[in-house]
Amino acid sequence: MRWPHGSPLLRGVRVLGVDLVPERLARSASLGVETIDLSAGDTLAAIRDKTAGRGADAVMEAVGMEAHGSPIAETAQKIVGLLPKALSRPIMTNASTDRLAALDLSFHAVRRGGVVSISGVYAGAADPFSMQLIFDKQLTLRMGQANVKRWVDDILPLALDDADPLGLETFATHHLALDDAPAAYEMFQKKQDGAIKVLFKP
Repeated sequence: MRWPHGSPLLRGVRVLGVDLVPERLARSASLGVETIDLSAGDTLAAIRDKTAGRGADAVMEAVGMEAHGSPIAETAQKIVGLLPKALSRPIMTNASTDRLAALDLSFHAVRRGGVVSISGVYAGAADPFSMQLIFDKQLTLRMGQANVKRWVDDILPLALDDADPLGLETFATHHLALDDAPAAYEMFQKKQDGAIKVLFKP
């Protein structure tokens, strides 16, 4: 497998990937990632087992506010969603919470003194972070919006390379007309038909 310059795997970095969608797990494994099925059992134990009990040096959390496994936050979001906008808007602005299962797993999965990079989008104004855990483990947190201009000069040559080192030509699992967008979004949300990425054609 040919890896692009700067790829973690090319630099000898071992990559563990956690997911619960079979198609995404299979794609990651095909690229050389050691995959862990979130639905298979104790994910944290699996990560520690693969790192000799130490935890990962760095964790990239890319799930965001739609993480599974937080039934209380999910129920609260649904209840607020049923309220009239005049009532729900101030609640969402000042007291909204996210589902934090993936983020909490990140804090536990990283080693002491490690780094957690958050690229998943969170929008809660009153999220209950485990500050005791973060402080005790001396973690460094990095997060923010995609700095596209910062990285475009590095990524564009790889995207235009005929050898397709990033696997972009096969990344989209579905090629659909733009008119099919509503059905495609529903298919993606419900994890149907092996949908990972959809490419729309005008």
